[in-house]
Amino acid sequence: MEITFPGRTVLVTGAARGIGTAITHAFAREGARVHATDIDVAAVEQVAAGAPVPVEWHRLDVTRSRQVDDLVATIGTVDIAVHVAGGVLGQTAGPLEELGDADWRAIQAVNLDGAFHLSRAVTPGMKSRAYGRILFISSGAALRVSKTGLHSYGTAKTALLGLARQLSSELGPFGITVNTVAPGFMPTSPDYVRQWDSYGRAGQQALVESTAMRRLGQPEDIADAVLFLASDRASWITGQTLPVTGGP
Repeated sequence: MEITFPGRTVLVTGAARGIGTAITHAFAREGARVHATDIDVAAVEQVAAGAPVPVEWHRLDVTRSRQVDDLVATIGTVDIAVHVAGGVLGQTAGPLEELGDADWRAIQAVNLDGAFHLSRAVTPGMKSRAYGRILFISSGAALRVSKTGLHSYGTAKTALLGLARQLSSELGPFGITVNTVAPGFMPTSPDYVRQWDSYGRAGQQALVESTAMRRLGQPEDIADAVLFLASDRASWITGQTLPVTGGP
């Protein structure tokens, strides 16, 4: 089953590392015109430089709706928008009564508000062409208790599932699909590497053994799922969440 994207314009947030980088490079390999964005300028520039074909890069803070609006206006119509930006922002778990408002909001802002800002910005152009694909990278934390222990993170990732369902209902008549991909745990950023290291050898082995495939996922596993959902092969799939966790 060949899946390619010639002539399609793709915008990826959180492209500077891990899953975002894999998605950026995968779309580029398959013929899309890709715009890679991140708040980390040096890293996203390096991602663009390492792409198999030319990729445009931009600094973007997805928590700032005006920045998102301005970038989309500069790019023009976006055919496929993938919100990867998120994570735990260096936070560590603690008792609920010690969780401050600012820490709660910071995680909500990048994971959930960013998805809303991106979706709102790209929708008019998609409507005008009666075509669009919006994808959110959620987490296994949306399907069960988060391994991070962070209340805000688990809540934000779960909220993405609801946002996708709600948007899919409104945007479906315009030929726009909205879906989420929920990856299993993979140590693809400094925060998750620290989490992985904290398990120790026995805990790491137990985590691997808990998956049906008996291995950790790779960013390319998530990119493959995203490319499928963004393709015409998935034109009648919307409002859904695809777990990519290695089972069960």
